[in-house]
Amino acid sequence: MGLLDGAEGTGLSSLLGSNSGPLLTGLVQMISNQPGGLGGFLQGFQEKGLGSVVSSWVGTGQNQPISTDQVTHVLGSDQVKSIAAQAGISPEAAGTSLASLLPMLINHLTPNGQVPQQQHQSNLLEMGMSLLNSLKTGTNG
Repeated sequence: MGLLDGAEGTGLSSLLGSNSGPLLTGLVQMISNQPGGLGGFLQGFQEKGLGSVVSSWVGTGQNQPISTDQVTHVLGSDQVKSIAAQAGISPEAAGTSLASLLPMLINHLTPNGQVPQQQHQSNLLEMGMSLLNSLKTGTNG
């Protein structure tokens, strides 16, 4: 399954626009700083009742969508506000963009359908920036 499968034709790149870099950077930093890294981050979704949604992002099948309210519920409004401030947009716009970006980011960070055992911050940042570049260029990278 390609990186952008299911996103083609949705205008995701235009939705994220010039804010995609700061949003993605903030999201990747949040994952990196999470106790347990990516696994700990995903556990938060499972604990909030979104295990099947997150499993679809990690797995090799179709990514299930997540709503803005669900993103805010799991990440917390303070975290969404912080990422919004970093990107220079409203928390509502950040929540909407994060709901679109999260499934693709997690799918990209778990290319073999499983969460890597250990993920160093530099690796996460590198993989996140690779996703950002593929969104900008429209490749399936």
